[in-house]
Amino acid sequence: MIAFVRGVVSDIGVTNAVIEVGGVGLDVQCTPNTLAQLRMGQQATVPTSMVVREDSLTLFGFATDEEKHTFELLQTASGVGPKLAQAMLAVHTPDEIRRAITSDDVKALTRVPGVGVKGAQRIILELRDRIGAPTGAALDRHMLPGSGAQGWQTQVHAALVGLGWSAKEADRAVAMVSEEAAAAAATPDVGALLRLALRSLSTS
Repeated sequence: MIAFVRGVVSDIGVTNAVIEVGGVGLDVQCTPNTLAQLRMGQQATVPTSMVVREDSLTLFGFATDEEKHTFELLQTASGVGPKLAQAMLAVHTPDEIRRAITSDDVKALTRVPGVGVKGAQRIILELRDRIGAPTGAALDRHMLPGSGAQGWQTQVHAALVGLGWSAKEADRAVAMVSEEAAAAAATPDVGALLRLALRSLSTS
């Protein structure tokens, strides 16, 4: 298995990055928080988890080993696959996930697209004794590469669609966070806006 990749970031997309390792470009699926810490043309070390299927090999990348560990632990719960685990980390930090599970916060977990009440209850039941206590760590929010006043709508919209929301729902969410983006002037934090958009969809 590939525990991490180290190389030059040759491309950054909405949901993935391409990292060149030994002349080979590795396509790594990433959460917004991970993408926020990558810079085009710069060296990066990304903790990774490889998911093997009969017809595919998919590499998922993370900002920290803590995110990677949480991603892998979430998949030990019934009904949680890699895409859903990644979506959970797009909406919540690892510590927020630990807090939700240890405090039986079903509502927090159901903010994630694809997690219903029964699914959230199952995740809590199966992981409560293994997830660990929340540490109180705050999310270090970074601006996504290339983000700015003219680009955040496209990035947030594409990320929402990639996480399973319809284009119409993504349009509505982008409109709902426009006020927060305007308040950020020329440097909106796309990662923060994406989280706000996800939460607005989950409560609407």
